[in-house]
Amino acid sequence: MESFSLILAIVVVTALAFDFTNGFHDTANAMATTISTGAMRPKAAVAMSAVLNLVGAFLSVEVANTISKGLVDETGIRPEVIFAALVGAILWNLLTWLVGLPSSSSHALMGGLIGATVATAGIGAVHGGVLVTKVLIPALAAPLVAGIAAMLAARLTYRLGRKADGKAAEKGYRAGQIASAGLVSLAHGTNDAQKTMGIITLALIAGGALAPDSDPPLWVILSAGVAIALGTYLGGWRIIRTMGKGLTDLQPQQGFAAQTSAATVILASSHLGFSLSTTHSVSGSVMGAGLGRKGGVVRWSTATRMFVAWGLTLPAAALVAALAEWVCGFGDWGTALVAVFLVASSAAIWKISRREVVDHTNVNDPETPAEEPAGVVNQAIAAVTPPPTGALEEELTATVPAPTAPAPTAPAPTAPAPAAPAPADPANPPAKTTV
Repeated sequence: MESFSLILAIVVVTALAFDFTNGFHDTANAMATTISTGAMRPKAAVAMSAVLNLVGAFLSVEVANTISKGLVDETGIRPEVIFAALVGAILWNLLTWLVGLPSSSSHALMGGLIGATVATAGIGAVHGGVLVTKVLIPALAAPLVAGIAAMLAARLTYRLGRKADGKAAEKGYRAGQIASAGLVSLAHGTNDAQKTMGIITLALIAGGALAPDSDPPLWVILSAGVAIALGTYLGGWRIIRTMGKGLTDLQPQQGFAAQTSAATVILASSHLGFSLSTTHSVSGSVMGAGLGRKGGVVRWSTATRMFVAWGLTLPAAALVAALAEWVCGFGDWGTALVAVFLVASSAAIWKISRREVVDHTNVNDPETPAEEPAGVVNQAIAAVTPPPTGALEEELTATVPAPTAPAPTAPAPTAPAPAAPAPADPANPPAKTTV
């Protein structure tokens, strides 16, 4: 086997940097509802999530094997390809974190790996069957399954607890929510931390430091778990605010139902080796729980922006990774140029984020007003539909000013009008005048 080369060391460090961004990008998946409902204080919540992410990293390597052995053809993959894939994934994570959108770190990594592989080895190097069955289908199914399960769980929870004492029930649901949040954190470690393990293992195989079809070494598992735990403790407060307050308003019963449903879906997918997006699962469960309460609403403007980000994640990360791989193809100076671009772009995004700081002190401030503005569809309907008569009169009264009387002015001097003749008296007729 070859020694640890410089490019291989750069790839490993970059992979751990991605794992760190994955941690603070996906903290919201485990702790957003717990923080938004007041079940735990923000700093305590992210600390608990960080510890459980680290523990979860040691529970399974099935997802790591999906990444390192199944998605792309290992032969012909150079460490530079892995580096380019990580560049695309990191930049997408940072951009979506900046705008507070809970996109999928997993799909950013997949898209980056696919784009860089296609750029260097062609489309045939991507295993389409694995991509469809273990990436794309779970991406579509996870939010639906988790959402439906959370909606039904929330309705069942309200029905079973309708006769319970209000304060006692709320306290019990908060305790259950803390337990379910811990379960989501543990599940997140078993799924997302392994993706970085798989990427590092693939890089080690490509660089000749590991034999083909090897499982992740212990130091890879440990370093990936520590990196994602540190990122989780940092707290992706912008995305926590969107997930906790921007999508819907949750009560403790709904938070418990959402997190329990999401954790069940994530753990089941990790056991099956599906590279599931924890973001998709948790977002779907939060929306489902929001609809599970009578009178509950989902802010579809925020949800629509989130859906658009989901659809763009794979192709956007793939495009950036393909461009990065093309530049890396020019040699060592090309790889250095891509590294400088990554560092400079990351620093610029961080500096922009300082213009409006979101942290544990203001994370529960509402992201959107309670009264959501009318969307494009509603505005278009209003433009072509005549309003009711009463509404039209009120609108005209409110918008068209009433005429005001002119200010009084002094009358112009005029000649005195001739006196009107006195009425005729039939008893005393007027005398006739003879000319």
